[in-house]
Amino acid sequence: MVTINVESPDQADVRALIAELDAYQYSLYPAESVYALDLTAVSAQDLVCVVARDAEQRAVACGAVVLASEYGEIKRMYVRPDQRGNGLAKRILNLLEVSARQAGRREIKLETGPRQTGALRLYAQAGYKVCGRFGDYPDDPLSVFMCKDLVISNDSQSGDKSLQCQP
Repeated sequence: MVTINVESPDQADVRALIAELDAYQYSLYPAESVYALDLTAVSAQDLVCVVARDAEQRAVACGAVVLASEYGEIKRMYVRPDQRGNGLAKRILNLLEVSARQAGRREIKLETGPRQTGALRLYAQAGYKVCGRFGDYPDDPLSVFMCKDLVISNDSQSGDKSLQCQP
């Protein structure tokens, strides 16, 4: 049984999990194309960090949303290889989106890399669309920028919910 809760990123096992993520990213991309964020450097009021723990309470997956003034940004999504395929990333992403929406953000964005095909598939299935770069990110051919509108409207007469982000 895996549980997912909001936790501090400043715990030894969470830092170790993020170190695994860093090693993975540096195996895929040159250092100048890895935009790792030290979650402990973000103020607690601007960050929601979630951690998945297995039955033995080991940290096995994590993700965070940084609450910028205009949008939330997904950061540090990682699931240990032996835990992949169990829906953890989807559950973490959903909790981060709910947290951003509850914090009043109308849009959520992220940056990932083209070599992370599993992540790209996850985000596309969750309704994220490719968009232009944002924030302080440089133009980088090894970056894929995506966004998702967190506001659900029922404008159509059929009652279909539409999601649109502003690239």
